[in-house]
Amino acid sequence: MDQAEQLRNLIKQQNRQQHLARVITVTSGKGGVGKSNISLNLAISFSRLRKKVVILDADFGLANIEVMLGIRPRYSLADVIFRGRSVSEIITKGPGNIGFVSGGSGIHELTELNGDQIRLLVNVMYQLDSIADIVIIDTGAGISGNVMEMILSSSEILLVATPEPASITDAYVLLKTLKNQEDYNEDILKIRLLGNRAQSRAEGKELYDKLNSVVGRFLGMKMDYMGAVPYDSYLQKAVMKQRPVCLAYPDSPSAKALQDLAVILNSQSNRMIAASGGGLSGIFTKILHSRSR
Repeated sequence: MDQAEQLRNLIKQQNRQQHLARVITVTSGKGGVGKSNISLNLAISFSRLRKKVVILDADFGLANIEVMLGIRPRYSLADVIFRGRSVSEIITKGPGNIGFVSGGSGIHELTELNGDQIRLLVNVMYQLDSIADIVIIDTGAGISGNVMEMILSSSEILLVATPEPASITDAYVLLKTLKNQEDYNEDILKIRLLGNRAQSRAEGKELYDKLNSVVGRFLGMKMDYMGAVPYDSYLQKAVMKQRPVCLAYPDSPSAKALQDLAVILNSQSNRMIAASGGGLSGIFTKILHSRSR
């Protein structure tokens, strides 16, 4: 019996009513477009809507969330599985009543789990699902194997891009790579584009129109437009202070835009949870399945 089958069987054996967190995977075609800033401030914006939010920092090796906050977590997801730490120990308390979890050195550590470790992983995923209303996964940038696996295992993607030509090109390359993956299913994966650092609403919409036109023509893929976060000097000031802009400058243009985004996404929550692959436990089941083939 392979890992994925063991994991699926253990999930089926759960006899309690399951609360599944909504999982939003935030990604980008290139680094430096503000993806982790979006993840962090979106989490705080959801928290203001009285949602319990946990960020899974899956940008392995870079740990952007903890750098942005100036907080170094003591433990990671790997510490639960390999070193006996509890779920409560790996959730680091962040500002704005959010929590975040470091993914450790990478999901490649999860490829050779024994039966007891798989049970621990199941327990971790269920506990995180039950603790949070929303889990935001902050992936690495680009088209690495880890990033592709995380995207393919998700059902709701927020793709961040800026109006710069390089960002648009790299976003297209990510979508093309995704389209060519064997496990890609357009009926399951919801892709939403969020513009960042736009000089105006018109520039944000132009970014979407350009990318959506090319993606539709050459890849046959569909994207929704979630608006744009404006270029904002206050956001840069907040970064220097290692504070989220939504807390440091709540009335700034970028903070207001992200709060509006959270309100829009929150209005779609019931539909998205119903269509999801089963919270974090569903995502990691898919990842293990893809690696066991």
